Amino acid sequence: MRCKTLLSLLILGSFCFAGCGDVTRSSTPPPPSPTITAVTVSCAAARLQSGQTSQCSASVFGTGAYSSSVTWSAVSGTISTTGLYTAPSTVPASGSDNVEATSTEDSTKLGTAKITISAPATPTVTAVSLTCSPSSITDAQTSSCTPTVTGTGSFANTVNLAISPAAAGTLSATAAVKSGTAVTFTPANTGANSLTITATSTADSTKFHSVPITVTATTAGPSCANMSLGDNASLNGFLPFTSTTAWNTNISSAPLDPNNTAITSAAGFAGLHLHHDWSSVAGGNYGIPYVVVDSSTTPLAPISVVDYASESDVASAPFPITAPIEGSPADCTGWPDTYIGDSHVLVLDRHSCMLYETFNTHRCGGAWSASSETIWDLKNYDRRPWGWTSADAAGLPIFPGLVRYDEVASGAINHAIRFTMQQTKNDANGGYFVAPASHAAGTTYGVSNIMGMRIRLKASFDISGYSAVNKVILTAMKKYGMILADNGSYFYFQGVPDPRWNDDDLHNLDSIQSSNFEVVQMTPAFPGYDANTAPTGEPPTINSFTSSASSVAAGTPITLTWNTSNDSYDFIDVLGGVSGGTVATTPTKTTTYTLNATNQYGRTTMQVTVTVH
Repeated sequence: MRCKTLLSLLILGSFCFAGCGDVTRSSTPPPPSPTITAVTVSCAAARLQSGQTSQCSASVFGTGAYSSSVTWSAVSGTISTTGLYTAPSTVPASGSDNVEATSTEDSTKLGTAKITISAPATPTVTAVSLTCSPSSITDAQTSSCTPTVTGTGSFANTVNLAISPAAAGTLSATAAVKSGTAVTFTPANTGANSLTITATSTADSTKFHSVPITVTATTAGPSCANMSLGDNASLNGFLPFTSTTAWNTNISSAPLDPNNTAITSAAGFAGLHLHHDWSSVAGGNYGIPYVVVDSSTTPLAPISVVDYASESDVASAPFPITAPIEGSPADCTGWPDTYIGDSHVLVLDRHSCMLYETFNTHRCGGAWSASSETIWDLKNYDRRPWGWTSADAAGLPIFPGLVRYDEVASGAINHAIRFTMQQTKNDANGGYFVAPASHAAGTTYGVSNIMGMRIRLKASFDISGYSAVNKVILTAMKKYGMILADNGSYFYFQGVPDPRWNDDDLHNLDSIQSSNFEVVQMTPAFPGYDANTAPTGEPPTINSFTSSASSVAAGTPITLTWNTSNDSYDFIDVLGGVSGGTVATTPTKTTTYTLNATNQYGRTTMQVTVTVH
């Protein structure tokens, strides 16, 4: 009985134990597997030009604990790991590119975005404008000039600035001036003047704009208009060229040339003495004469330039038929170009403020011919091309170096004096020259005299015993010196014949020895340039040359207008020297006008034809 009971209890306990176990145990189902359902892509810009960028972003959708990271790729362009897309440099044939973002969780899931690719717009400058304020100033004021460049595409928004004539002043910046940048124009200290400032696009030279500037003198000083008319007439205080030119620069304190001792003690310089090369009328009437005219009443005459036309300013000039010729040769002697002496003709035009000089000049039957012709702007200073001659062998103007009675009578000569030497240094390329000369005419290898060389009378030289007239001349030799301008007689310096000169008094100058002179530092260094070593560069640019009318009735006035860059001086073949960018004229027949723009590196020309019907 006990055994049956015990067995029953065991069976019942096992059932109870099993039942209690089922009540206390529980189970959590496993998480679902990560599943990527979609990837989408969007880009900030869907249209790009070659090389441009667009930021793209990807959105990843799915179930489970999936990763939102993607890898980026592009068919033609490139894309960074952060989604910054860069369009290809070449437009795809399809005109578009596809950007893809691929799920890192499931590489079968990716999104794409289409970007249209086009070629960049061609950089185009549409316009250049220039404003200068004020546009009318005195020679003691400045003007602020601001260029503006407009265009399409990635155009260059810079300009080059130029002044015409170049010697009329300076600009605080000229090259690659950014649009909107103010530049300061400062006029040269030359009194009244007219000039143009031109802004030219650095990307497109056909896009430019010019602004005229009028400069008035702060004081009513002498000007071209003050000159008296006639042969050897008084300039009444007018001083040709700017105060900063070599002719008008005070060199009394300038350093000596390092080769001063060698030059002044060498053959061809040592042991010589001064010789004045002009006289009174009664004393022979020799020297270099000139005439002052007014081209508003003196008609222009053509000059036939025979020998050095390629280095001349061949143009009509206001030569009166009675213009004095140096040496007074008889008309038609040696016509048209037989050498009969230097036979210079110097004509100053007070109307245009131009100087015309010819060499080996001939007059016959009312016509003129010469071996060379040079035009000089008296308000500025021409920079003739390196290697070019002029009416002087050194390529210099003659007139500003002459001793004139009217300035001596005023009490001061305010410029350097021209002189000659029989021998100048030669080499295989025609000889040497230094600034301000532009040309050599070497005669001898073994001498040290250089064309353009400047000497001065020593400060220690005592002038107290000389006459008042001669003191003026000697003071100028100390203050401004003398410039070697031509081959000629030894140590001759030139002046203008005048009946008021005292020939006996002038002869007192001739005893002054060459040992009393010293050489001012030369630029470049001795022996200077020759034809093969002179600087080279770009000639001027003529941007435009137009007429106000292309066809007119006879007697109708026209205005010629031009725009140039980097020029030193200009002339028009049938109108002579010009400045300021415009000139009015009245053609009587169909005429082709040729504008010549010149600087130290060469010459550029442009033509315009006006038909007269």
